[in-house]
This record gives sequence, structure tokens and C-alpha cells, in this order.
Amino acid sequence: MRNRLAGAVKVAVCAGAIAVVGAQTRSTLDMYLIDVEGGNATLFVTPSGESLLIDTGNGGAAAVRDAERIVAAAKDAGVTKLDYLITTHYHGDHFGAMAEVATRLPVGHFIDHGANVQPNAATDTFLTAVYPKLYAGKMHTVAKPGDAVNLRGLNVRIVTSAGKGLDKPLPGAGSPNPLCTSVKPQDPDPSENAQSVGTHVTFGRFKLVHLGDLTWNKEIDLMCPSNRLGTVDVFVVSHHGQPISNSEVLVHALRPRVALLNNGTRKGGQPAAMRVLHTSPGLEDLWQLHFSQLSGQEYTVPGMFIANGIDEQLTAMPIEAVAPPAPGPGAPPPPAHNGAAHWLKLSAQTDGSFVVRNARNGFQKTYRAASR
Repeated sequence: MRNRLAGAVKVAVCAGAIAVVGAQTRSTLDMYLIDVEGGNATLFVTPSGESLLIDTGNGGAAAVRDAERIVAAAKDAGVTKLDYLITTHYHGDHFGAMAEVATRLPVGHFIDHGANVQPNAATDTFLTAVYPKLYAGKMHTVAKPGDAVNLRGLNVRIVTSAGKGLDKPLPGAGSPNPLCTSVKPQDPDPSENAQSVGTHVTFGRFKLVHLGDLTWNKEIDLMCPSNRLGTVDVFVVSHHGQPISNSEVLVHALRPRVALLNNGTRKGGQPAAMRVLHTSPGLEDLWQLHFSQLSGQEYTVPGMFIANGIDEQLTAMPIEAVAPPAPGPGAPPPPAHNGAAHWLKLSAQTDGSFVVRNARNGFQKTYRAASR
């Protein structure tokens, strides 16, 4: 028995040593843009193995589906818990699967923007009866612009929350934004979109920004008269690529090298927003989670940059963009996509170089460190 116990201890020690070595040999910041069918779920994993998830995908009948897709990405990254969960805002495609995710991946620290500004019976029931139970005994923070999210090796800053943006620019930012002279406000947005928690991530020389569903006027507030964010390597496209977000005053001032679009088959990717993205100075590539019927031939990127198609294939790609269906309970369902869901994975080095990989076809592209 003593020999068996000694052998078991040796095996455990060896396994622990392998795990430590594995953690030490990870040198990249990994990010997974997870397919939650036009919602949002973005997972970051640091070289030390700490994790941050931004949003948890759809609720209702899709909650289990989206939670399992998030867990699959976490498993691929070697993650068994979430150190932080940021909920950008209280729309069902961003927080809907939170309870399902939390039962599968324990969450250490919950972050949100505070009170809901867009009353909805299902949302309010979740926020009063379910959400407090999820963060009970855990850390819970109502984010303010300028707050830091403490992940080893990263500089993670909250840049927008509850309708407010940074008062002071990030280090290295703050130059006058010439695009402010020509930008025109849209109608005020009283919805939860404008409350989105926005996040800026710095890993050595690599920089990324993720603003949730932040809308046009709040982009102006953040970027005018001076650019408080500076330039970035990667822009996680706001609001699924809809034109009520993604103004030139934001996108063109950020000057991203790569844009990552978490759209759906008939959600986001409209020509007006795609035009802004494609004309952004210095943009090298646009990657999409889904083929978009709303883009038309004019703004469709090559298939190797698209992670997911649709099961009901069109016989031909329409030249003109398909008009999005009217919102509301009578809207037709999106084309079916019940097969395997594929993510886009980004791996960044501290020198500013990074790789983006399409899990569907294995296509990947390396972006060398940019001179700044």
C-alpha cells in the first residue's frame, strides 16, 4: 500500500509539474470570438492562464447552446473557471446565457454597468431574482470609466460604462481628432446599447478595443474633440456591424489593422457600416463570424475570412444587399445554422505581432508587429 501511495504521489507531482510547465510556456494573449449566432461572447486568456469573458450570448431556447459553445472555447484554451465576467449591457443576446455559463464555468468577479435603463419584464426578473444569486459570495463591481481589471500581464481598462466615457485619455492617446469637425450626431439612443461597458486591452505593444453595442453619439462623446483611445491593432466591431454604431469618428481614428465582426447571417454587416470598416485607414483585413446576407457582393469578404456559413445555402450570392427584416415579434427567423459552430481565435505577442485563425477551415494569417 505504501509503495502504491508513493507511486500515486509521484504521478500527481508529475502531472502538477506538467501543468505548471504548460502555464509557463504559454506566451500569448489568446482571444476567442465565439459564435453565439449574432450575440456576443468574447473570451480572453492570459499567458498566466487567467480569463476574462465579455458577454454570454443568447437566452431562452438558445441559452444552453451558447453556454456549451463558450465552454468548448474555454476547454480549447485550458480554462476551467472565469476570473472575470463583463456584461456589456442588458440585451438578451449579450447576457442571456449567463446563468447557464456560470453553472459550467465558475465566475470569480462579475462586472456590469449598474441599473437597467430599458425596462423589460424578462430582463428585470433576471436582474432582481437570478443575477444577485449568481454573484452572491463573489466579487461584483459596477464599472466606471477608468477602472482597471486586474489580470496579470495585461493592462485592461474600462473606457465606457453607463452612458459615460473616459474623462482623460489613455497613456499615449489624447491627440485632436480631425474627424470631429464633420461628424453629425444621430437621434439620441435611450436604449441599453448606449450604456455598454467598453474595454481597452493592452498586452505589451499589442492593443485591442471592444465597446459592446456602444452607439453613434456615445462614440462621439468618447472620441471628440480628442481621441481618448489612441490607435489599436484590433477593433472588435461594435454592435455586430450595424450602422447605428461604427462611425468614422471612432473607427477611422482607431486605425485598426484588423477588424473582427461578431455578426449573424441576417444581423449586422449592413453596407453603411461595412463601408466605414473597409475604408478605415490602415485596415488590412476584416474577419467575420458569419456570412452576411445583408452585405451583398459589394462588401462580402473572401470566404476564408468567414468562420460560419449557413445550412440553407443560396444558389447565388445576391449582388444587392438583402434588406434586414423589420424588428419585432413578427420578424422571420434567421436562416438555420444547426451544425458545428466555429470561432475566430487571435493570439497576440507582447511585441505587437499577432495571428488570427479561422477554426472552420484552419486558415490563419500572421500580422507582424507594427511600427508606431
